Amino acid sequence: MSTTTEKAPPRPSSWAIKVAMAISGMVLAAFLLIHLFGNLKVFTGAEHFDDYAQWLRTAFVPFLPEGLLLWVFRLGLLAAVGVHIYGGVTLWARGRKARGPNRAKVKASRTGFQGFSARLMPFTGLSIFLFIVIHIMDLTLGTRPIASDTFEHPVGTRPSAYANLVASFDRPWMAAIYVVMMVLISIHVAHGISTAVQDLGAMGKRVRLVATVVGGVMALVI
Repeated sequence: MSTTTEKAPPRPSSWAIKVAMAISGMVLAAFLLIHLFGNLKVFTGAEHFDDYAQWLRTAFVPFLPEGLLLWVFRLGLLAAVGVHIYGGVTLWARGRKARGPNRAKVKASRTGFQGFSARLMPFTGLSIFLFIVIHIMDLTLGTRPIASDTFEHPVGTRPSAYANLVASFDRPWMAAIYVVMMVLISIHVAHGISTAVQDLGAMGKRVRLVATVVGGVMALVI
């Protein structure tokens, strides 16, 4: 009588996870800059900002069904967020397991902002995830009490994006959340860009310096 044991499926290597995190992180950073640029239209007035929000829903109609482009972006970003979170949690758990229960405190090799931002990455990552949930409940779903009491869902394809944003930021506590989160996102992006470049195999000193500068500029822009 023979017995067979099922082998567990192979786990992705840490190198593969780092590459996936680097790619997904760059996708999210690129979206963040595009989203930021689009949101700056709020300073052109309510009509222009609402026109932009409406365009996101009706782009390339009738070639594409109404809202399809918006949902493609949403699903793509959801996948990128999922990959990024899975990678971060997996690498963190593997690192703790490798150090064992009697792990010694190791002095960080990086000092200054790089060392500070590296130590904050788990905290800023978790904060960003929670902020994404709050942001969607606030300005997309209109879920109270996160959203303002005057939140209006789109009528047809015409959204009330400007009025919803102003009503949300008119609450000091919500405005404070957004301000604090912009700082945390900036720290996360600044360190993440330089880390992603290294994880993708660019180890040259000049390339790493450029990546650090680019990450810093993106942080300042945000």
